[in-house]
Amino acid sequence: MSVTIAEEVLLLAHSEQDGKQLIGSTELNAALGGAVLAELAVDGRIALSEKKVVVKDAAGGGAELDAELEATMTRIVEDGKERKPAWWVAKIGNSKLRTRLLTRLADTGVLTQERGKILGIFPTTRWPEADGRVEAEIRARVASVLGGSEPDERTAVLIAVLHAAKLDRKAFPGASKERIKEITEGAWAGEAVAKTIAEINAVIMIAATSAAIGAATSASTG
Repeated sequence: MSVTIAEEVLLLAHSEQDGKQLIGSTELNAALGGAVLAELAVDGRIALSEKKVVVKDAAGGGAELDAELEATMTRIVEDGKERKPAWWVAKIGNSKLRTRLLTRLADTGVLTQERGKILGIFPTTRWPEADGRVEAEIRARVASVLGGSEPDERTAVLIAVLHAAKLDRKAFPGASKERIKEITEGAWAGEAVAKTIAEINAVIMIAATSAAIGAATSASTG
């Protein structure tokens, strides 16, 4: 089964047994927005720089894209303005995207959706695994790279997103900090890939921090 980088992040961000999130929603939403942008960059549809997202191939050569990726690509093209990657990460990465992707994983039989209430009052939803084969493949691929094998672009980007969201050590507690640094610094990769990894790493941190500050400010003035 084929999944997007954002869906890979989601699977690793939830406990396999009880379906609880391993990180806060603010960090996870930023990670998902970054993962969507990163995948479009890896696919050659956009290019990332500190100052703007540049459309390289709006049509994708006629190749069929994942529906979520295509929808984001359409938004970028139709917006037509010079926006920073961090702006798009904040715009894309939200609870609606998270719910859509989780629901899609449940609809395809990878996850199970379990609704409940905390203290019998507050509604909550957990997403335990129904079919662990997809996550097992992702974990094996990431573990191999963290163990020293040469990463491909998608796996390197995934690790960079996990690192930026502070999920890497939670999902892979025994991972070497030095190895993660090697991958996220992109010294092994070509210039375009290294640039994408560095930019995504930076903008996810910016988006998560900005969202957390905004939430704290709203709470203190509410």
